[in-house]
This record gives sequence, structure tokens and C-alpha cells, in this order.
Amino acid sequence: MRKLLASLALTMGAVGAAHADLEADADAAAGRELAQPCAACHGESGISPSGAFPHLAGQQMSYTAKQIMDIRDGERLVPEMVGQVDDFSDQDAWDVAAFYAEQDANIGQADPDEALIARGQELYRAGDMSKGIPACAACHGPTGEGILTAIYPGLSGQHAEYTIATLQDFASGERANDPGNMMGDIAAKMSDDDMAAVANYILGLH
Repeated sequence: MRKLLASLALTMGAVGAAHADLEADADAAAGRELAQPCAACHGESGISPSGAFPHLAGQQMSYTAKQIMDIRDGERLVPEMVGQVDDFSDQDAWDVAAFYAEQDANIGQADPDEALIARGQELYRAGDMSKGIPACAACHGPTGEGILTAIYPGLSGQHAEYTIATLQDFASGERANDPGNMMGDIAAKMSDDDMAAVANYILGLH
């Protein structure tokens, strides 16, 4: 696992270097204009009104830009996004990402069920070695802020419904645009209860 993380860090570092100029030139004001059509699903400032769509506010710029470009290039299939970013340049993607990165992230409230919280905390902070599941915090940070240079997203405050659906997509292979299929491997080892528990914990994480 450590070797994989190290290898991915090097790979993502190279990707980050390649996009350094675009990121440095990212224009949040231009991104605000480009993001206007996104508001119907993701909210005016990136706080989504529905669990079917992710919050984008406060998200790592590098992650949002990558997802936009992956969707545009067919690397990530999102039916609801068909045609939405087809005409985006790489700079457009970074501009939109800059706009959302400047917004205040959602603060959620987890279900207080003690067993659910305990299992979610265990998975997030320590993982489950008996199943080969590493700690989520290793890549997404102790408070769910994500890791900018490695293109690992912030998770805190995300809709539990969306997190569960994303884990299911990774587990089934429907989504496979993660570095080294890391999330595919991890999600495939998680039960439905594991996914629900960690998604609930992430919702209340801040």
C-alpha cells in the first residue's frame, strides 16, 4: 500500500506540474460565469440541494478540474453531464474549479446513531485491515480536506447519498478514473453497511 501511494504521488506530481500554468492562471471570476448552468444541480455556490449531485463548494481545485476534463474526454461517464462541458478548454475547467474552490464548503450533520458513527470513524481513521481496507484519512486527510498535490478530493460535508453511490460505482467498475484503480480496489472490499457508515461519518466530518 505504501509503495502504491508513493508511486501515485509521483505520478500525480507529474500531472500537477503539467497543469501548473493553467492552475496559476485560473480565473475564479471567469469560472463563476461558466458555472452558471451548473447551479441547477450543484447550487449557486456549489452547495447541491440534492443528494443525487455532489457539493462542489470548497473542493480541491485540482480535483474539480480533473473531473471536468475527464467527463469532457469520456474518461468518466456521467449521464447528467452529457453535453455540459463538451466545449470546455482545459483553462475553462481550471477557471470553474477555481470558482468552486473559493466557496465555503458544506457543513453537514451526521446521523448520531452510535454504532453507525463508530463504524464510520473506524473505517475513515483506521480502515479495516481484516478486509484489506486502508484508512480513508491516508489520502483524504484527517478532517476530509483532501490532498491538493495528489488530486485526492475533499470529502467533508458531502451528501451521504452521493458518497454511497460513488463507492458503488467504483466497486462495480462503472467509474474507473481514479489513480491506479485505488478506489476501485478499496470499494470492492466494502459491504453496503461499510459504505453507509463511512458516508454518514464523512457527512458530519469537518
